[in-house]
Amino acid sequence: MIVVADAHLGQVPPAVGTAFHAFLEEIPQSGDHLVLTGDLFDFWFEYQSVIPRKHFATVAKLQAVRARGVRITFVGGNHDRWGGSFFTQDLGIEFFGGEANLDLGGRRAFIAHGDGLTEQHWSGALMHRVLRHPVTVAVFRVLHPTIGFWIADLFSRHLADNTKDRAVLDRAAAAQRRWAADFLGRRPDVQLVIMAHTHRPVVDRLPDGRAYLNPGAFLDGGRYAVITPDAVELKQFTTERLQPA
Repeated sequence: MIVVADAHLGQVPPAVGTAFHAFLEEIPQSGDHLVLTGDLFDFWFEYQSVIPRKHFATVAKLQAVRARGVRITFVGGNHDRWGGSFFTQDLGIEFFGGEANLDLGGRRAFIAHGDGLTEQHWSGALMHRVLRHPVTVAVFRVLHPTIGFWIADLFSRHLADNTKDRAVLDRAAAAQRRWAADFLGRRPDVQLVIMAHTHRPVVDRLPDGRAYLNPGAFLDGGRYAVITPDAVELKQFTTERLQPA
């Protein structure tokens, strides 16, 4: 199982997108399971017949991964949880707008992007509530896509500015680890908790073999994680080995 999150494509330098496309070409192999745990895109909203044009190249790469026989599960984050039938029907990707409970390599896993659980600033908590509210989604859906994507770009920049304070993210990451430990304590049937959002890679292993995983942010040097029946490991993808000698 391969877990990756927080690439924020569309709001990061083009080199991040190039690296992620190379990652999709090289890492997931036939029979693998690729799990995207949110904020792959800086913004995604699926209208009935329109998708964000700037993400077409990434969508094509995901389709190619599916064609190789790789299962893909997408758990949306605070930037991209408004997917739907385009992912499930057109691409054959399992899509969850919120939380997911899956079997990963023989492990019962609880997966959530993590936003709204351990926010350290009132604006983050408020944004979480507003963006998830059905009225917000319904109002946005009646906007013309050009207007909607323009508004979304402004919000994406604001959310990106909120993640520049490393102290806030460090506090959120610590709170996230405590939340996961408490969840595992209450749910002995769950062997693995996976979250993202704080951009802090970590594997916390309990004495009984259960674990909490945050794969880190792909935008931070190609971070991802691999899950096997015997291990949960943090990895880093680089394109250096793809360059000609």
